[in-house]
Amino acid sequence: MKSVSVVLSTACLVVCAAAIVTGSAHVRQSHAHEGHDHVKYSAGEPGDPKKRSQTITVRMRSEGKKMMFVPEKIEVRRGDQVRFVLQNDDDESHEFMLATVAENRKHAEEMKKYPDMEHDDPNGKRVIAYGTGEILWRFTKKGEFEYACLIPGHYDAGMFGKVTVK
Repeated sequence: MKSVSVVLSTACLVVCAAAIVTGSAHVRQSHAHEGHDHVKYSAGEPGDPKKRSQTITVRMRSEGKKMMFVPEKIEVRRGDQVRFVLQNDDDESHEFMLATVAENRKHAEEMKKYPDMEHDDPNGKRVIAYGTGEILWRFTKKGEFEYACLIPGHYDAGMFGKVTVK
C-alpha cells in the first residue's frame, strides 16, 4: 500500500512540475478570470444572457498567406450588448481576443512564449478548425478596441479587426 502511495505522489509531483514549466502562463490566464465580477476589462464587461443582444457573426479565415476576420470593422453604441458568433472557416485554430491594441500586443508577446495557451474567457476564445464559438459582450466604454488572433504569426498575417464604440 505504501509503494502505491509513493508512486502516486511521485507521479503527481512530476505532472505538477511539468505543468508549471510548460504552461504557467495558461494557468495564470485561466485563473485570472475565475470570478469574473472582480476582473476589469478595457472594452466593457461580460454580457448578461438574460438581456437583449444583437448578434454579429465574425468569420475567421485564410486566403493564401493573409489571415483575416470578416468583418474587419464593427461599430456599436456604448451600452450595446453583442453576441459574437465566431465561425472558423479555416483548417487551423484561431482566436478572438477583445481588448485594446496595447493589451493585445502585450498578450501576443506572452503567446510567443506559450503558443499552446488556449482561451475561453469572457473577452476571448480559441476556436478549433471549422468550429464555432460565442462571446456575449456589453460595451460600456466609448473608444476603439481590437479583436485579434494572438496565435503566433496570425496577428502578423493580418488577423485583427477594429470595434468602434460611439
